[in-house]
Amino acid sequence: MGVVVRSALWGAAIGTVLMGALTTIVEVSVPSEKPSSVFVTIIAILVLAFAFGGLPGAVVGTGVGFIRRSVQSPRQPKPAYPPIPQQPYDMWSELVERCAESTRRVAAAVQTVPKSAAKDWLQRISEQLTKELDDVRGIAQLGRALGAVDRQHPVYQRLLKAAHDFHQFENEVGRVALQMFDHPELDEARTHLEVLEKQLPQLSA
Repeated sequence: MGVVVRSALWGAAIGTVLMGALTTIVEVSVPSEKPSSVFVTIIAILVLAFAFGGLPGAVVGTGVGFIRRSVQSPRQPKPAYPPIPQQPYDMWSELVERCAESTRRVAAAVQTVPKSAAKDWLQRISEQLTKELDDVRGIAQLGRALGAVDRQHPVYQRLLKAAHDFHQFENEVGRVALQMFDHPELDEARTHLEVLEKQLPQLSA
């Protein structure tokens, strides 16, 4: 039950009791020329108590309830806006993400190939590319450690070439996967897979 409803009920009850007590005192202290029966007197007292005590008390209690609810309601905290990053643009992250995107697309392409021994081979090639991605991240970490900001820096050029190699390898995987749709047999795909394996970026070599 809400705060407003409880306050309204308490106000109505208190108002009824007070007005009922006052009406009873007046009824008892002032003699009547035509005394009524006890039942009629009680009904009259209850009606007066509710009409002139309960209803106003409920109105006052409702107002008090709204005030209490507004006081108890927690204030909504002001939205905290994240601070604008002050660090310079990280040119290494862009190249790492390009390689990661190629790796994800290669893995997705492999999943579309019909199940066969040739697909298993292609899957192993895709997993090897994922391992090479760790070397890409290592090269980027080296560039950051050296504080290199020049795009002509040898470390950056190495990473730029890796991004190019990953993209080229992605295109080759797509070509081989397309051919394997028509010829999924291992004997048919062996030559293509051997060539593809040789073209795999070997950053750690």
